[in-house]
This record gives sequence, C-alpha cells and structure tokens, in this order.
Amino acid sequence: MDKISEFRTIIENPYSYLQKIKDENGKKAIGYVCSYAPEELIYAAGALPVRLFGSDSIIHRADLHLQSYCCSLVRGILEDALSGRLELLDGMIFPHTCDSIQRLSDVWRLNLVKSFHADVVLPVKLTTPSAKSYLVDVLKKFKTDLEQWLNIKITDAELNRAVKTYNAIRSLMTRLYRLRCENPHIISGHDFHTLIRAAMIVERDHFLEELTAITADLEKTAPEKKLTGVKRLVLSGGICNHPDVYDTIENAGGVVTGDDLCTGSRYFEGAIDDRMPPLEAIAARYATRVVCPAKHSGLTSRGDNLVRTVRECGADGVIFMLLKFCDPHAFDYPYLKEMLDREKIPSLLLEMEEQTQAGGQLQTRLETFIQIL
Repeated sequence: MDKISEFRTIIENPYSYLQKIKDENGKKAIGYVCSYAPEELIYAAGALPVRLFGSDSIIHRADLHLQSYCCSLVRGILEDALSGRLELLDGMIFPHTCDSIQRLSDVWRLNLVKSFHADVVLPVKLTTPSAKSYLVDVLKKFKTDLEQWLNIKITDAELNRAVKTYNAIRSLMTRLYRLRCENPHIISGHDFHTLIRAAMIVERDHFLEELTAITADLEKTAPEKKLTGVKRLVLSGGICNHPDVYDTIENAGGVVTGDDLCTGSRYFEGAIDDRMPPLEAIAARYATRVVCPAKHSGLTSRGDNLVRTVRECGADGVIFMLLKFCDPHAFDYPYLKEMLDREKIPSLLLEMEEQTQAGGQLQTRLETFIQIL
C-alpha cells in the first residue's frame, strides 16, 4: 500500500519528518517516552506529541551520564539528545515510569533543557478514590505548565477535539487488531508494526485520515477463508522497535495475531468518555486501561489480560520480548510465565537490546520455538 509505504519512510526517518512539519506550519514538537504521557493535552495545545524509540547509534556520550545497567532505550535516547539529533524537539515529557526514565529526566534537565521540560508523576496504584483525584490534579498542573510555556489558553473545546481524534485512532487501530486476529495474512506484521509506530509520530489528523482509508480498504479485501497451517503468537513486553522480528516469525511459519506491548495494544486500549469533563475523562482512562508493569491495579491483572489476549486471538504461544535491564518487566515476568504455564500456554523469553537484529541466535530461537508448538 502506498499509504503504508509513506508511513514506513517517516518512521525510518522520524527526525526529517519532524523538521518538515515544523518548517511547514511552525508546529512545536514535544517528545515523550511512555504511553502514560498525556498526549491529548499536548495535541490540544497545538503541538505534536512524538514518541521516542531509542536509537541505533553507537553509544558513547550517554555512557558518561548513565550506569551500564540502564536499558538501551534510555541510553539511545540520551545519545541522540547529547549528539544534537533531538535539537528539533521543543520539549520533553517524562512520566514516572521507572528508575532509568526518572534519571534520564534528571540528566536532561541538567544538560539539555533549552525549552519545555515536564515530569508527569502519575500514581502507581490506580484503583483508589484518592488516585483518581490525584490524576486529575496532575493533569491540571501539566495543562497549566503547557499554557504558561506557550502563552495560550487550552479550552475545553480544544481538549474535546483532541479526545475525539485520539478516540477515533484508538477505535480504528482496535478494529485492525481484531481484523488481523481473524485474518492474520490480510496485512503483514511488518506493515502493521509500521502503522503502530506511525500512530505515535505522524501528525494525528493526517494519520487519522489515512488510517480511515487503510482500514476501509482492508475490511473490503478481507478473505472469507481463514488462514490455516501457521502458528499464531502473541508478543508481550514493553517497547517493540524490531519490525524484522515479524518477518522472521512469518518466514518460520508463524504469525503474530495479538500483543501485550506498551507500543502496541496497551497504547490503543480504552476509549475516553467524551460525555465527561475532558480532564476527568482522560484521568478515568488512565485508571481503567490495561496497566504496564510500572502501575498497579491488581495482583494478577497483567497476567489475566495476557491469558485473555491469548484465548481471544486463538494463539498457540507467547513470545516475551523484554529489553535487557528493564526492571519493571523483568519483575513481572516470573508470575506471567507461571500463569501461562498453569494454562498450558507455551512461551519463549527473548532478552533484547534496541540494536538487536532478528538474525543469528535470535532467528534460530524463534524458528525452533515455532517448530515445537
């Protein structure tokens, strides 16, 4: 598809795309590193939220500021910042995610701040009444910080428009997830990964327009005959910046029919109630969406969601894709695997770096896992 090819070019060269957007309309770009960043407020302020996915650069400047046990995502982002590749960003948002992200914020503040910088500290336990009111207060403060920086007033009408745009994107991507679960070969894993990445980088109104057309085209061409003879898999973990993994899986006779990823279904899960005051509605989504390991809503909530995803997708197994030195995901892994084992769901653990290529030992392990399913 030409539209997907356009998005692939953008995600392969995101900084060139951002510079083009800034040159064309003067829109400010604000980077973020977690799905708990309040994007709707950024977009309502007339700025473009941009997710940072690490770097394939050789790390040397960042290592002067970070311990060796910080994950490659954090080290890669800091490397790009210190080397000047992120100078086109007008600001950065750091949700309270993990120790490494918090330290990245500190290093950024001391070495790189030239414009907007915000720590968005959301509660860890999301199910208490006090957590919900605290969420609203955090969003109010962030809104005020944006208004003061941009010298504007973010109205409820602008917030409602942003909510409508993001709800539409989430709804369409959820439809594509369902469509791919039913007909995995209707769009390749590589192309689907391209759409997921583009949703976090491309100017959202343009992305929504193109996504609407892509979804309609795919629904028209969906074959009635279901795909047989392949092993269906669910990916679980944090950030997935490895489109070649999808190619390797498909070449080995498997297909990804669902995921439990921060840069995947968890990013798109849950709509914002447009009948509520916008800040309260955004906070309510944070409180009820499927949590990541840095948040808490129940002792087994993540495991329950993973097992449910496997069942709904008719998956034959789960592949855990965990960043090396990602403590939150590593902490959750034992109990997630235990729940899968109880349900007799096979799983494979892959510990990866941002610079990992889906060849060599990684390819062998993927192929072997698919063969034994």
